Amino acid sequence: MKIRTVTSFFDPAEYPDIHKILGQLSVFTSEAVQRFSRDCAEVQSTRLATTPFPTWLPVHDPEAAIAAVTALETAASAAGFAYLGLGPALPEVPQSYDLLLPLLKATRNVFMGGIVTGEPASIHLAAVKACAQVIEAAAAVTADGFTNLRFAALANVQPYTPFFPAAYARKERPAFALALEAADVALEAFRKASSLSEARQRLLDELHRHTASMERVALELADKFEIEFKGIDCSVAPFPEDWCSIGGALESLGLGGLGQHGSLAAAAFLADTLDLGSWRKVGFNGLMLPVLEDSTLARRSGNTLGVKDLLLFSAVCGTGLDTVPLPGSISAAQIAALLLDVAALSVRLNKPLTARLMPVPGKAAGEMTGFDFAFFSNGRLMDLEAGALSGLLAQDEVIEIRPRRR
Repeated sequence: MKIRTVTSFFDPAEYPDIHKILGQLSVFTSEAVQRFSRDCAEVQSTRLATTPFPTWLPVHDPEAAIAAVTALETAASAAGFAYLGLGPALPEVPQSYDLLLPLLKATRNVFMGGIVTGEPASIHLAAVKACAQVIEAAAAVTADGFTNLRFAALANVQPYTPFFPAAYARKERPAFALALEAADVALEAFRKASSLSEARQRLLDELHRHTASMERVALELADKFEIEFKGIDCSVAPFPEDWCSIGGALESLGLGGLGQHGSLAAAAFLADTLDLGSWRKVGFNGLMLPVLEDSTLARRSGNTLGVKDLLLFSAVCGTGLDTVPLPGSISAAQIAALLLDVAALSVRLNKPLTARLMPVPGKAAGEMTGFDFAFFSNGRLMDLEAGALSGLLAQDEVIEIRPRRR
């Protein structure tokens, strides 16, 4: 197990002197990395996330907004943060969606999102289309479509999720949260078990053992630095090698291949096991299935595993559609149809879901991706069975879809 990230959160609008607060958070983060690495697990990265950017950026002045973000990116990097999250564009600020692509083009290590749902349980069709247009356009920023790694459509995602691009803060005092890379723990627990009940207990025992030490250190740091500890997102994230594959963990329960029948039950079993955990939870705490970040998922992509399978799994467990490789020829209208399904699933089941989709220019379904990125395992582009929406679904309404009553 590793700590994927220590993510710090703050509201830029509250700090006229950005360099001062970044300096304070840098000191905290440096000690946090030292303490967690010594007493708990290796820390892979440190990240910084803000409140949603429309609440503190001049969205009506794109040039000023871009200048402010690039300056913050530089300052955050100098303070030791590997990645910066700006939070999402907001439906109540429609012009904020127009700023997403320029910000993605102007930066290298900045992540952001676009909210497509609202309160009460509703879907903003205009926001769905806006996010789809960003995904289509961002795919062409570089030849490999890699820019979309830094953008996701968000549905029902709450503040303080430590995983990017979903991370954003509320207008509160600074805080931090942990995201775990724990697919190896699930894989080992399941392989050693002789029954499902034993597999469940082994996984819970290991997760509780690790998270107990993390919580102890986190609370000590929170007290010392007067920064709130929000919790741990134990979504058993993978690393793109077989020893840390969540797809491998699921298949070790007895599947012939992820995507074949039985996969939904395996996913529900693992998600239900995570629900039984008693650590301080924040974020998704669900089964994360990022296609290109997992060696098994990447191998199955375009074969036994399709986009509809991933959407189906999201109904019982997941964090949504993550790093899904798609043909470069798909249109924004086709992407919007898929985002609409993700949003509907999210509000109907009252759960957080995201969609981080990666169309690859010049490549078709079944072809291999060619990313040169340490946290990716290349896989086949997945076919998208979608056409452009028309009629009532193509309008810009805000539609209410109430969670199912028991």
